[in-house]
Amino acid sequence: MTTYNATVRARIDENVKHSAESILRSIGMEPSEAIRLFYQQIANRGEFPLELRTPNQTTIDAMNANVEPKVYKSADDIFKDL
Repeated sequence: MTTYNATVRARIDENVKHSAESILRSIGMEPSEAIRLFYQQIANRGEFPLELRTPNQTTIDAMNANVEPKVYKSADDIFKDL
């Protein structure tokens, strides 16, 4: 059995904390288990386990663009439009 004998402390936004804990509860996981899992993945991989990227201006513009949805009557119409 693993003995947990170290403590990690962090200050985070209260809304983020409550939102994350709600999601963790929905999958049956305690916050301390999620933190242990995160740290274990860092140790196992020898690197940060998530890819963090900042979108470039082209991506930001695309995310903010107003796009009118198109309705097609058939798959052939979709392919003709492409």
